[in-house]
Amino acid sequence: MRLTLVMATLILVGLFSCKNDSFDQSMQKIMVSDYPDTKSEMVIDTYHNVEVPDPYRWLEDDRAQDTEEWVAKQNEVTFGFLEQIPFREAIQNRLTDLWNFEKYGAPFDRGDYTYFYKNDGLQNQFVIYRQKGSADPQVFLDPNTFSKDGTTSLAGLSFTKDGSLAAYSISEGGSDWRKIIVLDTETLEQVGDTLIDVKFSGISWRGNEGFYYSSYDKPKGSELSAMTQYHKLYFHRLGTVQSEDELIFGGEATPRRYIGASVSEDGNWLGISASVSTYGNEMYIQDLRTPGNPIISVVDNFDNTHMPVHFEGTYAYIRTDLNASNGRLVKVDLNNPLPAHWIDVIAERAEPLNVSSGGGYFFANYLKDALSYIEQVDLNGEVIRVIDLPGKGSAGGFGGQWDDQTLYYSIVSYISPSTIYSFDVASGRSQVYKESGVKFDPDAFVSEQVFFTSKDGTKVPMMITHKKGIDMDGNNPTLLYGYGGFNISLTPSFSVSNIIWLENGGVYAVPNLRGGGEYGEKWHSAGTKMNKQNVFDDFIAAAEYLIDANYTRSQKLAIHGGSNGGLLVGAVMTQRPDLMRVALPAVGVLDMLRYNKFTAGAGWAYDYGTAEESEEMFTYLKGYSPYHNLQEGTCYPSTMVTTADHDDRVVPAHSFKFAAALQKAQGCEKPTLIRIDTNSGHGASSTTKVIEQQTDKWAFIFHELEAPVNY
Repeated sequence: MRLTLVMATLILVGLFSCKNDSFDQSMQKIMVSDYPDTKSEMVIDTYHNVEVPDPYRWLEDDRAQDTEEWVAKQNEVTFGFLEQIPFREAIQNRLTDLWNFEKYGAPFDRGDYTYFYKNDGLQNQFVIYRQKGSADPQVFLDPNTFSKDGTTSLAGLSFTKDGSLAAYSISEGGSDWRKIIVLDTETLEQVGDTLIDVKFSGISWRGNEGFYYSSYDKPKGSELSAMTQYHKLYFHRLGTVQSEDELIFGGEATPRRYIGASVSEDGNWLGISASVSTYGNEMYIQDLRTPGNPIISVVDNFDNTHMPVHFEGTYAYIRTDLNASNGRLVKVDLNNPLPAHWIDVIAERAEPLNVSSGGGYFFANYLKDALSYIEQVDLNGEVIRVIDLPGKGSAGGFGGQWDDQTLYYSIVSYISPSTIYSFDVASGRSQVYKESGVKFDPDAFVSEQVFFTSKDGTKVPMMITHKKGIDMDGNNPTLLYGYGGFNISLTPSFSVSNIIWLENGGVYAVPNLRGGGEYGEKWHSAGTKMNKQNVFDDFIAAAEYLIDANYTRSQKLAIHGGSNGGLLVGAVMTQRPDLMRVALPAVGVLDMLRYNKFTAGAGWAYDYGTAEESEEMFTYLKGYSPYHNLQEGTCYPSTMVTTADHDDRVVPAHSFKFAAALQKAQGCEKPTLIRIDTNSGHGASSTTKVIEQQTDKWAFIFHELEAPVNY
């Protein structure tokens, strides 16, 4: 492998100036130690008579000693680089200070108690409190006690209707595998044994006798990377051992990749969703009023998505995109539930629809150019009122029990920290419940929406956020963030971490790429399978817009994305390495020929397609797969790949192989690093981990863009 030095010297200009003169500090060129000598093995796969080498296949074995040694050596190089950045500690101190404020979740009632989530500031995990009437709140459950290092987190919490029992799930080190524990809410003593090997599961109680949950059989090989193919829905009866749990759906009789279930609020109906991919699901119901009633099919295909929102008597209200790509709410007679008999309650509109329920009403949340617009609707579909939101941005919440009189929601934008409001269902009045305590002045910044034109003429929206009064001279450090997949909408959000960027003069831009859900299923489909290049073209066009509009230039541009967004960054940096100075592919899907061989990756085929399904699909995937499109001798941007050892959603092998290939291919002296976190998964597992990860991200970006840090 070629050994690379970024620079062996320090530029001395300004070395003896004031220690807060961060521009001079950022100009210090830092030596990168020699990269580890990554061995290359002759492994060749054949797809449709085409041979494809995979020289770093050995890095897929996360349990092997040579992989472990490679990880340790790569981290030694990466942290050796990061530790030399003069302002890294100042960034960490500022982030720690910013994070240190009380954070609350919206309250909810169960039994005789009101429960709420709270974090005192820097606690690794939120604590669940409860109070009875006007009594002082007491700690109900403190996840900070689950592990010594704070990386075991609360992953789910479900109460019986009377509030006497609670089942909660935990994640250890950020893994998607869960354990479930049941508590008596009065004595706070555990009830029965701990359930293990639970994955991609909710917890839904059937009265007080037990609950439904989902899981896979234990995979052969590594639990963190081996394929998990068929999901199973179980019922766990309290007082019995897990091995006696009843298989309700799935298994050999009905093999499906993802299965979920929920019991209606009145306890009379079980709704079951079954799917083979991340889009489209079958739907089943079971009448629980009489034991032994059969499970009835409502939708018997995977062509559309359907989600029960509310049950009322013998009717279900279901949000569906069947014959409505933007979504509609339908009323379904459970005695005659087939789609031909569905009745519209909320008809499809031009804007995508999501629906929540609570307080005896539905709340229709529409996206208008990625901004929230909400209507309160009764059971007959009559609009009671348009919710007078206290600002433009993303509104979420308006959910609760059907007889609640007060609901809660939050609204947020790129420059407005999340504020929680209480909402009186009868009057429609909103009142502030909890304001954010983050130290940030929104009035000093501006966030505005623009539209740019992609390669094929499609108009794409983008939010651009920055300090007021910046010079449009093409020299502003700019971070372009994107996702573009799985029908996920990037609506305005507030990031405490982004304050670091904004207050130091950075421009933050987020385009709503095709593949997302901002304009409904048609927008999503326009960025899937043989249309995936549209996503990359949209992102490239967003970067070019920022450059043409004089926000920035290529030498001052960084791109960032995680998971499917990591694929986005990997594809764009290999297609247009000249376009940006810095690239940060995080927990990315980077080997598009083998992504479906790991954990639940085969379920992503609706968005990506697979190399096995056809020669045409194989050729298309290979044409943009980041791992397969690195060209030796090309000057790639300064890159820091990030992943974690407990990421069992997008396994770290993607990042390992891509980083190894990138280090070999790099044709100039820009650093190509990989940061591999421990005891974290697809996301950071604790507040401490968040601050550490964000510190290193910002330190790397500021240093490589030679941008000032004024701390």
